[in-house]
Amino acid sequence: MYRATYLSLACLLVIGNAFAATPSPVASLLAEYQGEAGGQFSAAAGKQLWNQNFKADQAPIERSCASCHTADPSGTGKHVKTGKPIAPLAPSVNNKRLSDIGEIRKWLRRNCNWTLGRECSAQEKGDLLSYLNTL
Repeated sequence: MYRATYLSLACLLVIGNAFAATPSPVASLLAEYQGEAGGQFSAAAGKQLWNQNFKADQAPIERSCASCHTADPSGTGKHVKTGKPIAPLAPSVNNKRLSDIGEIRKWLRRNCNWTLGRECSAQEKGDLLSYLNTL
C-alpha cells in the first residue's frame, strides 16, 4: 500500500518537473531568433517598432502594428481594411495569445508582410515578442 503511494507520488513529481521544464512558446522562439539575430532583444525597441509607420508597396496609406491592434495591445483592435474586430494581443489579457508557436510564426509572417511590405528580421521578431511578452 505504502509502496504504491510512494510510487504514485514519485510519478507525479517526475511528470510535474517535465511540464515545468518545457519552455513557453515565446521563450522557444526568442531562443531561435536569438541564434539568427545575434544581438540582444529589447522590449523598448519592440514597442517602437509596434508604433512605427511603414509604407508597404501596394498600401495606399502608411501602416503600423498599432493601426489594427491599437497602440495598447491589451485593447481590442480592428482591422483597418476589413473592419473585423481583433482580440487583444497582450497575453496578460488574452491567455490564448502567444501560446502556440505555429500561430505566432503564421501571424508574424502575415502581419510583417502586410505592414512592413516584407518579412520581419529575426531581430525585429525578437523585439516584438519581447515587447508583447511584457504586457
